[in-house]
Amino acid sequence: MADLDEARRAKDEIKAALAGRDGVAGVGIAPEADGYGVLVRVLGDDASARRLGVPASVHGVSVHVRPTGPIAARG
Repeated sequence: MADLDEARRAKDEIKAALAGRDGVAGVGIAPEADGYGVLVRVLGDDASARRLGVPASVHGVSVHVRPTGPIAARG
């Protein structure tokens, strides 16, 4: 179980580790039943996430990977 501050620190660490890698659409915080985790959105499928080397957890904070399409801001 991770609290919000722990999840924020883990998110920052993962975001820095994945910076500049093709296939990463976004990194955020996601609520869990018992606290918070990190959510990594990747372009493609689960195999894409494995190729990116996204860890299952960081400092005890769980990391969830979800495939997505391109993400764009709406105006």
